[in-house]
Formats: sequence, C-alpha cells, structure tokens
Amino acid sequence: MSETNDNKILQVIQNALEDMKAEDVITIDLAGKTSIASYMVVASGTSNRHVASIAQKIEEALKANGFRSTIEGENKADWVLIDAFDVIVHIFRPEVREFYNLEKMWQSAANLRKE
Repeated sequence: MSETNDNKILQVIQNALEDMKAEDVITIDLAGKTSIASYMVVASGTSNRHVASIAQKIEEALKANGFRSTIEGENKADWVLIDAFDVIVHIFRPEVREFYNLEKMWQSAANLRKE
C-alpha cells in the first residue's frame, strides 16, 4: 500500500477511536523500522464491553471506507487486535495494557506520538 493509503487508514481508525472515547491513544510510527506495518495504534477501553465496542466501530469504519481488516480477541475483549494490514490496532483493558506494555517494547524501534 502507498503511504497515502496508510494515512487514510490511520485517520479512519483515529476518528473511530475518538468517536468511541477510547483512552490513552498512542500512535507508533513503524515506517522504515519493520515490515509488519507502517503504524501501530494502542488504546484502552474502560471495560470488556467498551473494548469490544471500540473494536466493532473500527471494523465497521474501515469496511465503510473500503479497507479490509482482520480481528482477534473480540469474544473475551481483554485485548483486541485489529490488523488493517499497514496499520495494526491493539485495544486493551487498562490492567491488561499495563501488563503487556507494548509501548515500551516498541519504543526503541519507533517514535511514539501521543494523540
């Protein structure tokens, strides 16, 4: 995908996160640092239901804008992963996010942007 498409996908995801009142949204710029994606977005929901609702909203927004994605973890909704191919989204309950601390893991590889 082109950088323009990556940015469009990222914008769709960020808008959905904002609409759903996701908390502590962090965007990690991975361009040129790994081949898995151009961006990784990490966000928190306040409960399992909130995490699942955020994930559903992102999935619907991506589809409505013509972008494909796959999703994992929506049944338990402690940690939902949405792979929009060039943008990967992780949505956590706060305590699960703190335990895995993905931001710290990727910090040396990329620049964090607080939204």
